Amino acid sequence: MKTINIMVGGPASEIPVQEIERRRQESWIGIDYGATYLLKHGIIPEVAAGDFDSTSTTELQRLIHQVSDVRKLPSEKDVTDTQYGTRLAIDEYHPEQINIFGGTGGRLDQLLANLFMPLQPAYRDYLTKIRFIDRENTVDYYGPGEYAVTKNPRMRYLAFVNLTLVENLTLPDEKYPLHQFSSTLPFSWSSNEFIGDINHFSFTKGIVAVIQSYDQMHGN
Repeated sequence: MKTINIMVGGPASEIPVQEIERRRQESWIGIDYGATYLLKHGIIPEVAAGDFDSTSTTELQRLIHQVSDVRKLPSEKDVTDTQYGTRLAIDEYHPEQINIFGGTGGRLDQLLANLFMPLQPAYRDYLTKIRFIDRENTVDYYGPGEYAVTKNPRMRYLAFVNLTLVENLTLPDEKYPLHQFSSTLPFSWSSNEFIGDINHFSFTKGIVAVIQSYDQMHGN
């Protein structure tokens, strides 16, 4: 399976270093300071792109020297860094999975822009192939259907978030079941939990984000 990992320039405190190490042999795209972050961890991205306004002159020269494809973008553009990196991955690599790191934490407006990005027409065909990963969360996207979701052993909590109008959202075997919930407004069914290692859910209309979470404060 062709996987592309994208490192964008979010807070380093939210980046799961062990997961980065596990994926170091996979393909990487570094966006803005994310490219420098990768080099500092011994990973040379296939592409480094951004306006590099948060990258020092020395760091930029290191990027140019070590990365074969460096793309300098204007500071004023019609897409966010994460949008640019995701579109680059889609257009040039056609992957089966896109993992985005460094896309959470920090500014709330940027977080929301990232989380809602897969709903936009330019990314909808890849909706179910995009995953956000940080130290305490994974976010996956689903269209209408019936699904089984496998528990991440490290994560305790499970949330189902309808990002659009949703019809007949059903959680049959989670700790807190739900039966044919419908709403015209976004809603987060948070703090649910797995029963066993695999649980199921279904819905007939809309887009739902499934979030698995680790509560660092409580160690679970």
